[in-house]
Amino acid sequence: MSVYEVGLRLHGKAVLVVGGGTIAGRRVPRLIDAGARVLVVAPEVTTTLSDLAASGELQWERRGWRPGDGDDAWFVLAATDDPAVNAAVAAEAESRRTWCVRSDDAEASDAWTLARAAFDGVSVAVSASGDLARAAAVAEAVAAAGRSGAIDAPRARRVRPAGVALVGAGPGDADLITLRGLELLRQAEVVVSDRLAPQELLDMLGDDVEIVDAAKLPYGRHTTQEQINAVMVERAREGKFVVRLKGGDGFVFGRGAEELDACLDAGVPVEVVPGLSSSIAGPAAAGVPVTERGVVHDFTVATGHVPPGPQSLVDWHALGAGNGTVVLLMAVKNRAAIAAALMAGGRPGSTPVRIVESATTKNQTVRECRLADLGVTEAHHPAVIVIGAVAARARGL
Repeated sequence: MSVYEVGLRLHGKAVLVVGGGTIAGRRVPRLIDAGARVLVVAPEVTTTLSDLAASGELQWERRGWRPGDGDDAWFVLAATDDPAVNAAVAAEAESRRTWCVRSDDAEASDAWTLARAAFDGVSVAVSASGDLARAAAVAEAVAAAGRSGAIDAPRARRVRPAGVALVGAGPGDADLITLRGLELLRQAEVVVSDRLAPQELLDMLGDDVEIVDAAKLPYGRHTTQEQINAVMVERAREGKFVVRLKGGDGFVFGRGAEELDACLDAGVPVEVVPGLSSSIAGPAAAGVPVTERGVVHDFTVATGHVPPGPQSLVDWHALGAGNGTVVLLMAVKNRAAIAAALMAGGRPGSTPVRIVESATTKNQTVRECRLADLGVTEAHHPAVIVIGAVAARARGL
């Protein structure tokens, strides 16, 4: 059966959803995102719908459907587990010339919900003669091709973002950048990158994109960070869209707050796109959780860039006295001194340790040792060091 694909602009318009099960739970958030005023009629609803009702994002009437419920609706979704009720809802909607989707019977439905996926500001909606699973697979395949650059989809009316985007690139594998981060990176005119940002992300950029290697900036009387701030602000003031690309998350030992302040102080528009932090993703890639039920209920992420002593702001004695997981970043050089400080605080020398190097990449390496042996165990930067009971898990990846 052929259909006429159309996008509904439902902002401010009433939508009736009959039924509160899993299908309604998947469809209603999209209706809310479209700005619809959603009324859910159902004796019971999923936790998602209940939470949305509690927050005031939808209206829930806890009862069964009654004729007349859709009198004011522009669009109706019949999603109960009773075909007779769905048929009655659809029949009433048709009598009022209101489009209705039946979740239980595509052939009997006057309208179908199309499978949707998105990339770089493009929404892909697919119909497959009522076969929603097939439509979803096709939509996601098209979107994946768009994200990877396999589909050339230039913007006829490109509205390039303004200012600066502070983008976290994730723990190492280029595929682990967020969709928003990738979308902004594709639109960048200037990219200021650090050495931990995945090279594959830079390789996909056009030849007209200026790539600034933050590690090679001449800084003279200024710190490297001050020069990075200056480059971002200067290029943005020239009218260019700048992406500051960092490995992991720029707000976890990445001086992201300093870069945010520099943009705000200069009056430059700025957007923050969080990244997947290696402090959690690195251990996870090795099959090590930072917390585990019945084992440990807390974890601390600390930088080892500064060794224990007067210059360090970390209370190493307190970390040694506790039994929570300790995750160390930038600690390869000072790992011996840190291990000694933790043991001086009371952490046993037998405490398990995992060292995860180049996490999530093809070069990932995992080493095991005890805390007492950390200083003499081989380790290479970049590495995440996990200290605590969770590091003893035998089922690592």
